[in-house]
Amino acid sequence: MPSHTSAATTKASAVPTRTHTHPAPVSIPGCRNLTVSAKVKAAVTEAYKRSFPRFSHIRPVPHHFFYGQCGAVHYAAARFQATPGATYAELVGMQDEGSATKYFRTTSGSGWIYIASDGFPQSLHGCGDIAQIPRVLAAAWGNCRLAY
Repeated sequence: MPSHTSAATTKASAVPTRTHTHPAPVSIPGCRNLTVSAKVKAAVTEAYKRSFPRFSHIRPVPHHFFYGQCGAVHYAAARFQATPGATYAELVGMQDEGSATKYFRTTSGSGWIYIASDGFPQSLHGCGDIAQIPRVLAAAWGNCRLAY
């Protein structure tokens, strides 16, 4: 799970700062957490746009992208936000859609596809409650929770 500055440090600062680091890849039998590339982020973003065509000005929220593999299947989980140039309708729509994590998968030779979404607020066990994500991978991802 990413590490962040403590609440005490943040409160003591005149200007709050957060340090985001990515976890080292975790290997669990059958599944593993992977370091995500810009190419994978772009491909997953395109899959999101195909599934939700009303959003064309979007990108993954920084530091909230999970990527891993179980067997021959790759999985991703991300939240999205509007980018410059977003229309008023996109901005309004992202108020709801952007707060929910979206889940994707791909296998060799196929493109990324959208498979699920969680609610907002996120369920008690995060991505561990998403049936389409293997529980072992959800555990490697810390149930898609970020500590602030």
